[in-house]
Amino acid sequence: MKRFLAAALLIAAPFALAQKPSGSLKVYFADVEGGQATLFVPPTGENMLVDAGWPGAKNADRMMELLKAAGVKKIDNLVITHYHVDHVGGVPELAARIPVTRFIDHGVNREEDNKATVTGWEAYQKMLADGHYAHLIAKPGKTLPIKGMRVEVVSADGNVLDKPLAGAGAANPACAASILKPAENSENDRSVGMIITFGKLRIADLGDLTWARERPLMCPVNKLGKVDIYVVSHHGFDRSSSPALVDGIAPRVAIMDNGATKGGQPGAWEIIDHSPRLKDLWQLHTAIHNDAAHNTAEERIANLPGPDSGHYLLLTGHADASFSVTNSRTGKTVEYPAP
Repeated sequence: MKRFLAAALLIAAPFALAQKPSGSLKVYFADVEGGQATLFVPPTGENMLVDAGWPGAKNADRMMELLKAAGVKKIDNLVITHYHVDHVGGVPELAARIPVTRFIDHGVNREEDNKATVTGWEAYQKMLADGHYAHLIAKPGKTLPIKGMRVEVVSADGNVLDKPLAGAGAANPACAASILKPAENSENDRSVGMIITFGKLRIADLGDLTWARERPLMCPVNKLGKVDIYVVSHHGFDRSSSPALVDGIAPRVAIMDNGATKGGQPGAWEIIDHSPRLKDLWQLHTAIHNDAAHNTAEERIANLPGPDSGHYLLLTGHADASFSVTNSRTGKTVEYPAP
């Protein structure tokens, strides 16, 4: 019997080891000046770009430089969280410069009274219509078919998870301190939100999901569980990042894709800064309308006031949940050990 068990363990061992990814996950936070463009590159499998920032050649040039630095010659998956111009606007020009295999989005545009949103949506639809791309509509509770990391959809088109993710579902005491806010009835409410898992490392990226739509994810129970990194929703506007969300997911590090004059609002900044497990908050820009108390330390800011240099932040994650963040402006790296 013992020999049988030993043999079974030897047979099972390679399969168990195969479940644990080797190498490191690279996540690049591009400076698209208050838009979003976040590139996930696992050591094997498929890459994923979340949004592509604003329209225009300047943004496309910057994205191509970042993709080159990441060694990416083809975008395997381009997720469009929602159809606001700072997220979808850069897609057509970027797709004209580099191959894209598959687009993922939440479905139709629901914000028909916003001219800029309609224009961005129509340009994207025109591009899809030529038939060169695979297309997938994200649904809460589904796992995206992306190899090399686990990408679970937790919100899309105004809907959220019905059931907690594995290991989540505990009562969330932060709900009591989180005031209610009305839904915007905008594309922000309909953002594709994701939990990205690489080994034990967990990253939350919810696009521009609003305070009101965070609540059914987090109250009365926390359907997401704790994460290691929070990609700050909505560039740090105080219409997102409720205490129910931020204290519930309790990130160790938060990375804010704000612009110099966009996002990074003091209310949201304070909620994140006071989160119970937070070690550091990183910003893509100094929020120039904020005082020093509502900006992180300069060594954790990619772009300081002055000439527009387009510096990025790079997260390097490992399967044991250790990770580091590198500031491309300074070249310095901060290490965060596994909890």
